[in-house]
Amino acid sequence: MPPSGIDFSSNDYLGLAQSAELRAAAEAALARGVPLGAGGSRLLRGNHPEHEALEHEAARHFGAEAALFMGGGFTANTALFQTLPERGDLIVHDALIHASVHDGMAASRAGHTAFAHNDAQAADDAIRHWRDAGGRGRPWIAVESLYSMDGDTAPLDDLFDVARRHEAMLVIDEAHATGVLGPGGRGLGAHLEGADNVVSLHTCGKALGVSGALLTMPAVLRDYMVNRARAFIYATAPSPLTAAVVRAALIASSSSATRRERHRALVARAGELLMREIATAPTGTHIQPIVVGHDERAVRLARWMRSEGFDIRAVRPPTVPEGTSRLRISLTLNVTESDLERMVLCLSRAMTEVAA
Repeated sequence: MPPSGIDFSSNDYLGLAQSAELRAAAEAALARGVPLGAGGSRLLRGNHPEHEALEHEAARHFGAEAALFMGGGFTANTALFQTLPERGDLIVHDALIHASVHDGMAASRAGHTAFAHNDAQAADDAIRHWRDAGGRGRPWIAVESLYSMDGDTAPLDDLFDVARRHEAMLVIDEAHATGVLGPGGRGLGAHLEGADNVVSLHTCGKALGVSGALLTMPAVLRDYMVNRARAFIYATAPSPLTAAVVRAALIASSSSATRRERHRALVARAGELLMREIATAPTGTHIQPIVVGHDERAVRLARWMRSEGFDIRAVRPPTVPEGTSRLRISLTLNVTESDLERMVLCLSRAMTEVAA
């Protein structure tokens, strides 16, 4: 379904996708001869100085030893879990981890098991049980810092302690936090970047407003990915022009304190309105689910909202568990406070009019 109406569904959280800054960066890159296409994989002729400049800037920006630029977050996540965990290792993942991680685990030589959502003790218990049963490899703990369908955040410090106790790797998907949350928009796990047992994923197509993804990690793991990750080796390299614009987006993100302040104010105002008008507890983040339960009701509510000029989408199983179909409200700087107020009042009417 194409976009229409006021944006309450995109992941363009800081409104950078159509910004003057990124438009100017693209024009400047084209003017200095940066090509649109790479023409090949990076291990053949497709490597470009813009890819390397972006990776250098990303490592500096996020505080990691090294970074690797890939074509998208789904591809990067899948490639990571397909490549890095070895036979005999165990991937212990949050029960609500993204589908891309599931695809990577399905192709991995390592075993995998879920733990209860945001329960660090359950992750610890899963690793202990595996060790007691004879597991001798390395555990990998896979979580999102901010969950895209529930809007809640992971207990990263507790999970890092679990990883440290068990000599495990901690993989943090920062997709919905990068650019928005953490110091300088560097993500909720910014204080853990650079640790030798932490790998992070930062997507470039959400708050950064472009496309692609950056894996930040120890240099030895980056080198291993370059030489073993099939999705890196056999894919045409991402556009050098895109790499140049992502680098500009990182620089813009560094100086986007005013944008983030405006965004925080919008999130706070949304929380007040949702609690007052529809008695929904706010998540405190820019992702706010309105769980309605039945699939068909969620669809009818979304249709009602779009007919009133608000682009809000219904999310149904299998993306979310059975019985938890919802409207996913995404708060971006593409809307004003007035837009927000009108949307919540409209949603309040819709919740009354559309039967359960």
